[in-house]
Amino acid sequence: MRFWLALLFACLPLAALAQSESAAIVHASNTQVAVGSKNFTESVVLGEIARLAARENGVEVQHRQALGGTRILWRALEHGDIDAYPEYTGTLTHELLHGVPPNAGIDVLRARLKPLGIGITDPLGFNNTYAIGMRAKEAEKLHIRSISDLAQHPDLKLAFSNEFMNRADGWPGLKAAYHLPMTARGMDHDLAYRALAAGAVDAIDLYGTDAEIAYYHLRVLKDDKHYFPRYDAVYLYRLDLDQRAPRFVAALNNLAGSIDAGQMRAMNKAVKLDGKDASVVAAAFLGVDAGNNTSGDFWPRLARYTLEHLALVGISLSLAILIAVPLGILAARRRRLGQLVLGLTGILQTVPSLALFVFMIPLFGIGAEPAIAALFLYSLLPIVRNTHAGLTGIEPSLLESAAALGLPPRVRLLRVELPLALRSILAGIKIAAVINVGTATLGALIGAGGYGQPILTGIRLDDIGLIMEGAVPAALLALAMQGVFEIIERALTPRGLRLRAKA
Repeated sequence: MRFWLALLFACLPLAALAQSESAAIVHASNTQVAVGSKNFTESVVLGEIARLAARENGVEVQHRQALGGTRILWRALEHGDIDAYPEYTGTLTHELLHGVPPNAGIDVLRARLKPLGIGITDPLGFNNTYAIGMRAKEAEKLHIRSISDLAQHPDLKLAFSNEFMNRADGWPGLKAAYHLPMTARGMDHDLAYRALAAGAVDAIDLYGTDAEIAYYHLRVLKDDKHYFPRYDAVYLYRLDLDQRAPRFVAALNNLAGSIDAGQMRAMNKAVKLDGKDASVVAAAFLGVDAGNNTSGDFWPRLARYTLEHLALVGISLSLAILIAVPLGILAARRRRLGQLVLGLTGILQTVPSLALFVFMIPLFGIGAEPAIAALFLYSLLPIVRNTHAGLTGIEPSLLESAAALGLPPRVRLLRVELPLALRSILAGIKIAAVINVGTATLGALIGAGGYGQPILTGIRLDDIGLIMEGAVPAALLALAMQGVFEIIERALTPRGLRLRAKA
């Protein structure tokens, strides 16, 4: 009975949270249109411009901010998890659409996208091309003015954004086109600027409208072999919006040709360097009211992040307990099968967490569901292994005594083995809970929310306060989880076993 009470205690947290999370998901799904944006400032600003422009046309739009890289947004658009997002023509021709000419025009791209059920607006008015940059003083000292000049300095340390490191139009092609002898390492785009300013690296990739180019006094190296294509900003949207939300499509199309490079650079500066809210900056550009902006209200925001994070951890952990404890029992009872179970759960634990989150997107889309699925898989190993260890570690004399009393196997399991293994099982659940609290912060990359949202935003905006807004509560929640399970373990462990452990 104590064992099942323990399981009930561990699973209950979160039936209520599961219900609230489901309600939130239903509410989000009832929103007519959802716009996504990538995890960099300009994309978030463009997403806010689309949202506010649609609102002025009488269409309520949900903006799912900073969802991650190109592939995540593209898959979300294909699967209908979002209805539109800002993109660039160079990314379409070199990264997303195969067999399209490198400098294909909008008409060619529109024809190519139509069979996929995706539409494209005309260019918004600026070309945010890739570029390579160095500190101006360092470039002048080494007489480097073009990308070709880099080949004469093989000792230079290069750091590029993680996406650029693997894109078809990124580092592999650039290295081959310019015969560059050095190697490069991947780094978050926003952190790369700080590394360059500190002298930790010598050259990084830039976006043409980045406000940091002027702020850090960088030299943009001439692309003398014309490697980079044009990256005209556009909006991609699902074609079914023509029937579902035609006024939203009209709002997107009305933005074509309305933003030049200088305006975009100024908006990026206002958000990234001046610390203004993206919705306020977007509203000022459009000349409209930003509406009810509660991003500055700390406590309501923290409460929302906490509920989202608890739901991610609680639902995934509850599901893991219900599956992992029986698997651990099976592994202890059937030794050969047990090795297979332990091996498979161990393999799941070795998959990089971010990769596992992304693997879940084709199955569950974006949002809380893929994050919960990934966290569930990560929770299996500690619970399965500790259940197995607790059952196999029982002293043989105790099992022999139970058998001598004539207890059938099922009764021995429920009345003797599980109570004796309870402390080990609860220890595994506690480990899984603490791990999940930290790993769940990555869920913000796929739209799951939680404490990862302010952390990622803080990294993007170089705002230590925002980073701490997510990191400190996450650490406190992990400590709270550990304390709660310590109390549960103490309350449910038979007094005789507690005395024995102290002795």
